[in-house]
Amino acid sequence: MPRYESDVCIIGGGITAAMLALKLSELRPELSVTVVEAGKRLFDAENRMAYRQRSIEYAENPWPGDFIADQAAQGIISRTMAVGGSALHWGGTCNRFSQEDLRLQSMFGLYTDWPLEWAELEKFYCEAERRLGVSGEPSPFAEDRRSEPYPMPAMAMTHNLIELRKWAEQSGIPFQTTPQAKNTQPYDGRAKCIRCNTCTICPTGARYSPDYTFRRLLGRGNFALHDQTLVRKLSLEETKSTVQSAEAVAYAKPEEPVEYRAGVFVLASGYCWSPHLLLLSRSPRFPNGLANRSGLVGRYMCGHAFQSAMIEIDARIYPGMNEQHGLISRQFFRAQDRGRYVRHDLRVWESAAGHEPRLRSADGRILLGDGLLADWRQRAQRGTARVRGYYDVHPDRESSLTLDPSARNRFGDPLPKIEHRLDAATEARRGLTREHFQQLFQKLAQAGNGKLLSTGAGNYLDHPAGGCRMGTDPSSSVCDSFGQTHDHENLFVAGSPTLPNAGCTNGTLTFVALTLRSAERIAARFPRR
Repeated sequence: MPRYESDVCIIGGGITAAMLALKLSELRPELSVTVVEAGKRLFDAENRMAYRQRSIEYAENPWPGDFIADQAAQGIISRTMAVGGSALHWGGTCNRFSQEDLRLQSMFGLYTDWPLEWAELEKFYCEAERRLGVSGEPSPFAEDRRSEPYPMPAMAMTHNLIELRKWAEQSGIPFQTTPQAKNTQPYDGRAKCIRCNTCTICPTGARYSPDYTFRRLLGRGNFALHDQTLVRKLSLEETKSTVQSAEAVAYAKPEEPVEYRAGVFVLASGYCWSPHLLLLSRSPRFPNGLANRSGLVGRYMCGHAFQSAMIEIDARIYPGMNEQHGLISRQFFRAQDRGRYVRHDLRVWESAAGHEPRLRSADGRILLGDGLLADWRQRAQRGTARVRGYYDVHPDRESSLTLDPSARNRFGDPLPKIEHRLDAATEARRGLTREHFQQLFQKLAQAGNGKLLSTGAGNYLDHPAGGCRMGTDPSSSVCDSFGQTHDHENLFVAGSPTLPNAGCTNGTLTFVALTLRSAERIAARFPRR
């Protein structure tokens, strides 16, 4: 049986694994680090312009081979499994959480507090923005003050975004452009964004993607990347609670088990697969899985809910350039009335619905040349804004990831099943939240001579996290604020699974900031050589 030994073994190959491995290699270059990823390495940047074109012309998946057919989960919202993970094709939006997210119990008497001070997290937000290469403009609210400026100036607003901002701010609500992990100037060896309008497959490298970090790491002698290798179980030393090995199988040789040994093991497999592996690692000594003395592995699965609207506005909008770049207001990150708690971001994007150029008129005539342009201009006299608010909801203990014996992969392992449930306080304010958004959408529409076309509520929790929540009390949490599990001193969980709650905006920057902080604790565990 092949056995691989290293100082640190990172299980999972997404954005948290990339950031963790990179920082460890800088803090302690003498340490050996191995990353084990079930999916393929898609190191083919030179082909991405062609993938982009195929996607535009034929709606093909621009990331061929980015999933494993029998490695799925009921209730998961992304099946991406490849070196780079979901951040291969993320939009690049890098909003921060706010202090309120960390102090829900102290400030509002709701849910729980994080075992982490805001000033500490903010320091690592700055580092995360530097490493990812974030361009942005500062928030106008004093509560969002930054200790460092963004690494790059904000992306220039398109004509459409300028018009949308003029319209939205007539309501009296201030908006800014969303910060993006996209270069507005050459940065970190990557090109400037030329606004291809296909951010999920960036053909120029302007948007940060973890595969660039992994390729850089492969040039270092103490780093190894084992892709297409599925870790199926963690095993402990016979008489201790420390993890001794990770048992895996390579898809190329499924009949031959593979073993990884390390001084420290880090689960960096995201909110689904990290708690799943802990549950799979049950044994007679630990029948409920590892790191699960509290019974909370796979519990308090979280995300945020959202309300959306389509609003016709009195502005000319010509869709097709940098549509993913939008506006955000952080005005509602602070709940004004503790007794009427609603916290959310407020986002605005252009919408192409009904406004794309077309080759036939309404009466069936073929449109070409000047006729096509005239028809397009006529239909663009009034545009459409897509508005969304991600709002803060809190998970119940029974919001869970469990093993599903009715669904198994090719090796017979039960797959995960995720069922989100909200706590009683969140459910009790559902009507209040709906009323708040209806009034807000009406206010936006009326302020700019707009027309509210439709409203709707999401039927899933977006930007999910949780399953291994952090805390100081081992009876009510899985790990501490560094991701070190309470039950096993050499086992860490990185990034999204450690979040107690998912806030009310995109979580990727927060996952990365927490991971960079964890890297310092992991590096300090090893004596200097």
